[in-house]
Amino acid sequence: MKKGLVIFGASLFSMTAFAQAPVKLANKVDSVSYLIGQNIGASILKDFSEANVEIVMIALKDVFNGNPPKCGDPSNTIVNTYFQNKAKVLAEKENGKNIAEGEKFLADNKKKTTVKVTASGLQYEVITEGTGEKPSATSKVKVHYHGTTPDGRVFDSSVDRGEPIEFGLNQVIKGWTEGLQLMKVGGKYKFYIPQDLAYGANPQPGSIIEPFMPLVFEVELLGISK
Repeated sequence: MKKGLVIFGASLFSMTAFAQAPVKLANKVDSVSYLIGQNIGASILKDFSEANVEIVMIALKDVFNGNPPKCGDPSNTIVNTYFQNKAKVLAEKENGKNIAEGEKFLADNKKKTTVKVTASGLQYEVITEGTGEKPSATSKVKVHYHGTTPDGRVFDSSVDRGEPIEFGLNQVIKGWTEGLQLMKVGGKYKFYIPQDLAYGANPQPGSIIEPFMPLVFEVELLGISK
C-alpha cells in the first residue's frame, strides 16, 4: 500500500526514521553544508519536535532539485495557524495546572484556624493588630511588604530593599485594595490572595509570577496620607 503525503504527521522527529549513510566531509563547502543542516535540524527539533522527518527531507530535496512543490502556503497561513494553535493548547494545559494548584493551595490554607476568609475569597492572618486608623479604598498608604509565590519564592519585597513604599489603594491589585482596608495603622497582616484578586492571566512581564497564580504577602501598614 502506498503511504499518503502528510504535511503535519504525528511521527516523532527521529533520525532513525531513515538509513544514514557514512558522511565524508571533503572540503569547507561540505563542512558548512553539514553545519547548516545541523542548524536546520536543531531548529525544527526545538520548535516542532513532532515533525515528520521524512517529509521534511522530501521538501528539502524538492527545493534543491527544483521540483514543483507538493503543497503551497505563500503567506505562511498554514504554518502560522498550526503553531498558534499549538501554543494555545500548551498555554491552556499549563494554565489549567496553575489554576488547579492555586485552588488546592488556597483550599488547604483556609483550613488553618488562624486564617480568615472574606466574601471575595481573600484569605488573611493577623500577625499584629494595629491601633491607628483604617484606610479607605482611595487612601494613600505607606507600607512595608514581602511578596512570595505559594511555594515561598520571593518576587518583590520592600523589606529586603530596606525602604517602605507609598501608593494609592486604588492603584494596586484588588487583593491589596481590599486587604489593606481591613488593617489599622501599626498592624501587620499576612494575605493569601486568589489569582482573580491578583494578576490573573496577565502577570508582570519578567516576573516569576505565573498566570493564574495566587500570591502571598506580609504587609505592615506604617501610615496613611490624607
